[in-house]
Order: sequence, then C-alpha cells, then structure tokens
Amino acid sequence: MNRILKNFVSDGVKNCKVLVVGDVMLDKYYFGEVTRISPEAPVPINHVTKVKETLGGAANVAHNLSLLGCKTSLIAQIGKENHGDVFLSKLKNCGVDGSKILHADKPTTTKIRVISGHQQMLRLDFEDTTEISGNDSEIFLSNVYENLKNVDAVIISDYGKGICTYEICRKIIDKCRELKKIVTVDPKGNDWIKYNGANFITPNLKEFNEVLTKKISNVDSEVEKSARKVIDEFNLSGLVVTRSAEGLTLIYGEKVSHIRARAQEVFDVSGAGDTVIAVFTLALAGGLESELAAYLANVAAGVVVAKVGTYAVSNDELLTALEKV
Repeated sequence: MNRILKNFVSDGVKNCKVLVVGDVMLDKYYFGEVTRISPEAPVPINHVTKVKETLGGAANVAHNLSLLGCKTSLIAQIGKENHGDVFLSKLKNCGVDGSKILHADKPTTTKIRVISGHQQMLRLDFEDTTEISGNDSEIFLSNVYENLKNVDAVIISDYGKGICTYEICRKIIDKCRELKKIVTVDPKGNDWIKYNGANFITPNLKEFNEVLTKKISNVDSEVEKSARKVIDEFNLSGLVVTRSAEGLTLIYGEKVSHIRARAQEVFDVSGAGDTVIAVFTLALAGGLESELAAYLANVAAGVVVAKVGTYAVSNDELLTALEKV
C-alpha cells in the first residue's frame, strides 16, 4: 500500500487538476512579549517581535494542494483593500491560479491574532458575511462552470462567510454530477440539504453532530451508524468524519474504515480539516480508491497537527511521513 501511495505522491499528483471553491481568509499573527502595563489604560503592552501572514479557509485547502504538486485553481471573493492585495500576493507565491477571484465592496475576511509567548491575548476579525447574490453570484457561477471542464475534481470549502449559499452549492454539485466530476464538501452548519448529491462530505465530529438529531460520542460504532443514515438522507457516495485524536472514519457503500491518528508531541488541529479534504480529494482525482485516499489524508493530517497554527503540508513532508508508517 505504501508503495502505491509513495508513487502517487512522487509522480501522480502532478497530473491532477483540482478546483477549490469557497470562503477564503487571511490569517495574521503578531508575536511578541509582554513586560509592562500601559500607562494609558490597565492593559498589557505587547512588544511585537514577529509578524506572520498565512492563507486560511478555502485558500488553505488550495495551498495544501499546490504544495503537493497539484495544478490548483481557486474561485472565491475578496475585498479591494490592503488585506485583499496581501491575500493575492501570497496566493500567487504558492502557485495557485486565482485569476477568477471576484473583488467585492466588502472586507477580505481577515483574522488578526496578538500572541505573547504561547498565549493568545486578542483576536480581531474583519468580515462581512452577507451572502453573495445577484450579478456577483451569476459571475461567480459562470467562472466555476468555465473552469469545470479543465479539472478532475472540485472542493467546496464552506466556512459560513457568505459564498457557499444554497444556490451556489446546488448548482455546482448538479453541474459536477452532469459532467461526472468528483465533488467533495467541507461543511458548515446544519443545512446539509445544499450539499445533497456530493460524492463525499468531510466533517469533523463537532460539525457532524450539528446535522444529527441526537448527538453522538467519539465512538466507532456510533459514528458508523449515524454516518450511514446521513449518507442515505443526503444522497452521498460516502462520508469522511475526522475525529481528532481518534483519527478518521471513512464510510463508503458497504465499506467502513476506522483509521487511527498517530501519537504526536504537539496536537493542534488548526487547519487539519483543510488538509484532509485537500489530500483525500486529490487522491480520488488521481484514481486511488477511497480507502487509500483516506489513509493518505490521515497521514497528511498527522504532519499538520504536529505543527502550531494553520499549516500546509508539502510533498516532501508527506513522503517522509509515509516512510515512518
């Protein structure tokens, strides 16, 4: 199995083309240290020593794909301000085609975190979650349709920021089914009817519980039983439920695979879901069976959770991780 996966990561990914659609964001981190209290107000002064900017949301999914060697395009919406310029610059630097990204008269979703040592002191959010509509929605869908003929798979990355409306999701999934393109979804909220007919949905356990009438525990049997009901209800091919330290569970047809996470010194799940859907979909696009795709996604997630903060796994890192399993 590892030989097949290594060959795919080494060579097969280069032949895959994946389109990512969804909510994007810019993550900014100000790292520093606090040594005194402000004379202006009873608040700590953080002396900033390092600034870091990373791509978040659907852009992190695209970043993962591109780092692995996949030909990646991203369709999303950003603002016309400085945050949008920074976003596009970082996207270009990581090799993702963002030529069809829309510019709107609202802010680029941006999360600014102020950190002292290992403690987050403050987070500032810039966002407008008004749903895309009217002419913008039509242009958005037109750009997606134009790209569909040139890709092997589509990922819908829903972060609830206004892009993944019922209309957008339904039309993209229906078009993918018509063209026999793989379409996977990273969901948000409990309105999964808009994802009806997707090949796979990849929720974490918290997201999975949001769509269930009765919450379940992180136990194999409960996850499997509930997953089969959800697959039937929403006309899916299968589900991949990420379960934090328990790894992930794949349910596909009559098959079920509980794939355990490897023990890590650091266990930070930030961005792990982005990595899972990116690698899982990439593997499906490359012709791998769902079990192998899920196994590879779990290995990649193991690399990511061993890092602090949002992180995109590279091709070399994934190959190294495969050597160790």
